[in-house]
Amino acid sequence: MEAIILVGGLGTRLRGVISDLPKAMAPVNGRPFLEYQLAYLKSNGVDRVVLAVGYKKESIIAHFGNEFLQMEIAYAEEEKPLGTGGAILNALPVTKEQQFYILNGDTIFEISLNKLQKVHQEKKADLTLALRKVQDTARYGAVTTDEYGRIKGFLEKGETEGEGLINGGIYFGDREFFEQISYQGNFSFEKDVLEQEYGQQKFYGVGFDDYFLDIGIPEDYKRAQHEFKRLGY
Repeated sequence: MEAIILVGGLGTRLRGVISDLPKAMAPVNGRPFLEYQLAYLKSNGVDRVVLAVGYKKESIIAHFGNEFLQMEIAYAEEEKPLGTGGAILNALPVTKEQQFYILNGDTIFEISLNKLQKVHQEKKADLTLALRKVQDTARYGAVTTDEYGRIKGFLEKGETEGEGLINGGIYFGDREFFEQISYQGNFSFEKDVLEQEYGQQKFYGVGFDDYFLDIGIPEDYKRAQHEFKRLGY
């Protein structure tokens, strides 16, 4: 099992807290955040990870090298910002499997990866998203699905509130799907692919209640210092 983690972003909103580090290296109880993500993947049976690195990538490469927790670590290096979409395409040549997971580099979402993969295969999907059930979708925007789990829409922040499903930042997909994406250079996977192509592509979502934390803003980064103590990694 193989995964790509997108860790190339600038981490602008955390700059005042971790000014000299990429967001993935933000310390949580003395350990880089990325260590927790890798430990989670290890616990779910992933044995090879491609880190899509960019901003201050040297610190990530120096820390993790080519192996961590007996998982092979490889790198897809971007020389200029590529956005989430460009980073995924840049990582494709470094991957080895025909199917793989993709994770945002600033989120812990403790789902069962096997369940996500099982639904993907049952539905013969092009891409399957892990969706988080939340009490208030206002901060994130929302994802809507039909009764079979097929995605039927994305609502922006400010267009939605109350209980619903949000994009949890974990995807499972087939190489063929990513290879047919027509965009090049710097583009957003969420805005340019997911939100534009859900009507033509077989995108499915699976809702989960599992622990979820996005450290992208200082308040939630501070929360991680307390809450991660119970994760047991």
